[in-house]
Amino acid sequence: MKISEILEISQGRLLTPQANLDIEILGGFAGDLMSDVLACIQPDSVLITGLSNPQVIRTALIADVRLVIFARGKQPAQETIRLAIEERLPVISSDLGLYEICGRLMQKGLPSFEKRMLHAFDRD
Repeated sequence: MKISEILEISQGRLLTPQANLDIEILGGFAGDLMSDVLACIQPDSVLITGLSNPQVIRTALIADVRLVIFARGKQPAQETIRLAIEERLPVISSDLGLYEICGRLMQKGLPSFEKRMLHAFDRD
């Protein structure tokens, strides 16, 4: 699914105007714990989060995320937007909540890109 489609489905506002809207997003992940993002997200996905600090952008870059959506109308600080622009990471703000954004994207065919987290009791 292209970023342009995700922008429309999420009823979002593009915060990084030079972003390439033709980038293909292969799946999605939603969460606010950046440690979970690093542990569970798969590359080439959209990260949907309620956090709006620069650490979200840094984490997304490490995890090979291709798009970040700030849910619940969050407006990140200029520092966060500036970092996203410098790193060429498209960023969207949507007034919708995490659950609503995820539901809409899944309904349109974007799969979950959340890997199962292994726990100590899962290991043999």
